[in-house]
Amino acid sequence: MDFAEVREYQIGDDIRTIDWNVTARSSHPFVKLYQEERELSVVLVVDASASGDFGTAERMKGEIAVEICALLAFSAIKNNDKVGLLIFTDQVEKFVPPRKGSRHVLRVIRELLYHEPLRRKTDIGMALDHLNHVVRRRSIIFLVSDFLSADFQRPLKVANRRHDVVAIRVSDPREVDFPKVGLLDLEDSETGERFLVDSSNPTFQANFHSMATDSNTKRKNVFRSIGVDFIQVWTNEPYDVPLIRFFKNRAKRVH
Repeated sequence: MDFAEVREYQIGDDIRTIDWNVTARSSHPFVKLYQEERELSVVLVVDASASGDFGTAERMKGEIAVEICALLAFSAIKNNDKVGLLIFTDQVEKFVPPRKGSRHVLRVIRELLYHEPLRRKTDIGMALDHLNHVVRRRSIIFLVSDFLSADFQRPLKVANRRHDVVAIRVSDPREVDFPKVGLLDLEDSETGERFLVDSSNPTFQANFHSMATDSNTKRKNVFRSIGVDFIQVWTNEPYDVPLIRFFKNRAKRVH
C-alpha cells in the first residue's frame, strides 16, 4: 500500500490512519489515504556456480534453472510487472535492476543464456546480502539454486522480511542415490578436490544416502522456520508440475 493523500476525518474512519502532523497544523483531524500498488517487481536470483554443470538425465541443473527463470520472466512481463536479475557464484557477477517491457525481459534472458561465470564456488548468503542492499522496494524474489551452500540462514531471514522470497531448488536424483558402479575417481566441481571412492561398497552407499537425506531435511526445515516457500525440481522430471502445483496452492492461500 502506497501513500496517496490526506483528507479531513469523517465519521467511521479508522483513527489509526489520522495524520497527527497535519491535524496539529490545521486544528482539524485529517487521515492518510493509501492506494494499493498493483505493479510488482520480480527479481530472479540465480546460482551460476560450477555445481550447476551436473545432470544425469537429459539436461544439466543449470540449464533447467535458466529455463525456469525465462518462464518466470515472461510470465511477469505478461502481467506488466518489472523483472530484475542477479547472477551469483561466490561473488555477484551480474545485476540487472528491475524494469518493465519486452525488450528488457529479452535482455534478462540473454544474460541468463550467455553469461560465462568467472568463479566456480557458491555463496548464497553473500548474494542475499547484496540483494538486500540494492533492491529497496518490496519484491518477489525467486532464489534458484541447488543450495549446496552453507551459512545463508541469517541473510535469507532478512531478505524474507523485506521481500517475498520463493526458493526453487534444482537437484539431480544421483545426488541422493549414488549408482553402484565400482571404483570412481571423483572431482568436486567447485573446489577441484579429487577423491577415490568404491561406489559399490554398502557402507559408502548407506553413508551417502544418509548424509544427502539429512542435508535435504535440514534445508527444508530452514525454509519452513523462516517462512520461505520452497519448490523442489528434479532433472529427471518435468519442472512445470511442481511450479503449477505451487502457484495453485499459493492462489488458494491468497483467496
